[in-house]
Amino acid sequence: MSEDQKKQLEQQLWNIANTLRGKMNADEFRDYILGFIFYKYLAEKMEIYANTILKTDKITYKSIKENTKQGKEYIEAIKEEALEKLGYFLKPSELFSEVAKRGNSDIEEVNNFIIEDLQKILTNIQLSTMGTDSEEDFDNLFEDMDLNSTKLGKTPEARNEIIAKVLSHLDKIDFKLEQTELDVLGDAYEYLIGKFASGAGKVAGEFYTPQEVSKVLAKIVTTGKSKLKSVYDPTCGSGSLLLRVAKEVKEVSNFYGQEMNRTTYNLARMNMILHGVHYRKFDIKQEDTLEHPQHLNKTFEAIVANPPFSAQWSANPLFTSDDRFSQYGKLAPSSKADFAFVQHMIHHLAENGTMAIVLPHGVLFRGGAEHAKRR
Repeated sequence: MSEDQKKQLEQQLWNIANTLRGKMNADEFRDYILGFIFYKYLAEKMEIYANTILKTDKITYKSIKENTKQGKEYIEAIKEEALEKLGYFLKPSELFSEVAKRGNSDIEEVNNFIIEDLQKILTNIQLSTMGTDSEEDFDNLFEDMDLNSTKLGKTPEARNEIIAKVLSHLDKIDFKLEQTELDVLGDAYEYLIGKFASGAGKVAGEFYTPQEVSKVLAKIVTTGKSKLKSVYDPTCGSGSLLLRVAKEVKEVSNFYGQEMNRTTYNLARMNMILHGVHYRKFDIKQEDTLEHPQHLNKTFEAIVANPPFSAQWSANPLFTSDDRFSQYGKLAPSSKADFAFVQHMIHHLAENGTMAIVLPHGVLFRGGAEHAKRR
C-alpha cells in the first residue's frame, strides 16, 4: 500500500468518526468509533480463519446455515479451533458485514433495527472466551460502548440510524487483513488515537505518547538488539509505546503493561489485538502502578514509560520497606510521584535491560527528597 493510499484510508476513517461526533465530546465518540473498527477487525479475522478451515469442504463461513444439524456441527468444530487460535468466536450471523448489511437494508421483510442484536454480539464476543486462556484479555472489552445512550440519538430509531450509517461506511473499507505482511489497520488505528489525543489537549498524555517521542524511547531501549524477551510499560495508556518498541526489532516475545484508567485499559487491549499481538503474548493489567503493582517479582529487558507528570500519590510510610523504594532512604513526595516511577522501573529492570522514561524537567532541579534521590 502506497503512502497516499494509507493517508486516504486514515482520512476515510477520520471522516467516519466525525459522523458520530454530534454532541459528544472527543473521549466519547472515540470509544464508539474505535470499538466499531475493532469489532470489524475481529469479525474479518474470524471469517478469514473459518474460511481457511472450510477450504477442503469447498464452502465459506457465511454460507453455513446456522440452524441446521450440519451447520451446528460445523460451527461447533470451528468454535473450538477459533478459541484456541484467535481467543474468541463469532457465528456467521454475528459478522460485521452481515450486521451492517441488515442495518442498511430497505427490504420490507428484513428487520433493520440492529441495536439490540449488536449489543448482544459485542457481549457474546466476551462470553465466548469464558473459561479459556483469553478470558482476561477480552473481559468487558466493549463496556464503554453503550448503544442505547441518548448521546447517540434521542430515540432508539435515531440511534439505530446513526449506528447503521457508521457500520455501512466502515463495511466499504478494505482493511487488507489477508495481506499479513501489511499492518494497514494497525497504522490507521494509531493515527486515529493520535488524532483524538491532539483534540483532547494536555490530558491526552494519559493515553497517548506522540509518535516522535515514542520513536526516540523505542530506539533507546532496542539499541544493539534485534529481539526482546520482554517489554514493559508501567503507565501504558493505549499501548502505543509498547507497540512502537516492537517496530524497532524483529520480535518481542512478551508485552507487559499496567494502566489505571479503565477506559484506556480497554483501549490498550484492543490496540494489542488489532496489531496482531496474540492474546498469549501480552499481559495488560488495570490498577494504580505505584500503589498496587501487578507484575511483582518480574524483570523486563526493555522498559519504557511516559507517566503522568508530577502526579500525586500516597507516599505511604509503609512504602519505606517496599523493595522498590527502600534502598533510597526517602520516598518521593506525595505531590510529585516522578521519582517513584523511576524507582519502580529500575526495580523491574533485568540485568541486561534498558529503560527510557519521559519526565518533566523539574526532576533535575527540585530540592528535598528529590535532591537526595538524584545524589
